[in-house]
Amino acid sequence: MYHNPVLLKRSVDELVTDPDGVYVDCTFGGGGHSREILGRLSTKGRLFSFDQDLDALNNAIDDERFTLINQNFRFLENSLLMYGVREVSGVLADLGVSSHQFDEAERGFSTRSDAPLDMRMNMLQGLDARAVINEYEEEKLADIFYYYGELREARKLAREVVHQRKTKPIHSTKDLKELFGFIPPHKQNKFFAQVFQAIRIEVNEELEALKEMLVQAHRVLKPEGRMVVISYHSLEDRLVKRFLKNGKFEGEPERDIYGNYQKAFELLQSKAIVPTDEEIEQNSRARSAKMRIGIKVGAV
Repeated sequence: MYHNPVLLKRSVDELVTDPDGVYVDCTFGGGGHSREILGRLSTKGRLFSFDQDLDALNNAIDDERFTLINQNFRFLENSLLMYGVREVSGVLADLGVSSHQFDEAERGFSTRSDAPLDMRMNMLQGLDARAVINEYEEEKLADIFYYYGELREARKLAREVVHQRKTKPIHSTKDLKELFGFIPPHKQNKFFAQVFQAIRIEVNEELEALKEMLVQAHRVLKPEGRMVVISYHSLEDRLVKRFLKNGKFEGEPERDIYGNYQKAFELLQSKAIVPTDEEIEQNSRARSAKMRIGIKVGAV
């Protein structure tokens, strides 16, 4: 079961400004956003959707205006070039893990199920969560827990993993959770969500892929083209916010010869757009969603 897309109507309302245009859905999943986009396009419009998960191919849409590309969105630009597409009118990315991936217990994404430590979005890649937990050095594990999970006790957690795996390899999500039995019960839900998030981001190189996609999306967007991104945790949202505001991920934006800042995007609104109370009630996944929209104004 794929999730109901978050901010579905609002995101597509803001994305599609030219019914004849070419659009990109970076995160096809169950196809909810893609179907909504196709519903706004004329017979001349085209939609290219990306998903690296083989399961998503089962949801392909039978529409001559639609192409599903089985690739990580970090290969956006080159993949579009293979279809002769050099510029587009809009790019949408609904980040994070789909409900389908959480619900498929054997994928190892969920903290609720006992499953093999996997967490790969692309099941054909080599690195999985088991390798991260059993093979990474203590210092690298600590960095992952700290930077990707935002866990203050990162060094203690990494020490515990390394100590325990000397006796017995850690193969399942249950094995991993049992390592941290010292966490008070009332803190466990949030704690394990942060631990699993940290490992998942490392396994899938999520932040690196997001950066690459954002830079490429800016390059392929037409002037006045729109970038719509929905994120679900602060690490993603921070990158998106900085890039849409400054055209880069660190430091100040570039200046022209007159000393004026060169904007990459004009923000549709300065604050993130969030779901309504009604949508959150209907879809719990929407609770942490933040949507940001940029309109391309020039080169980075």
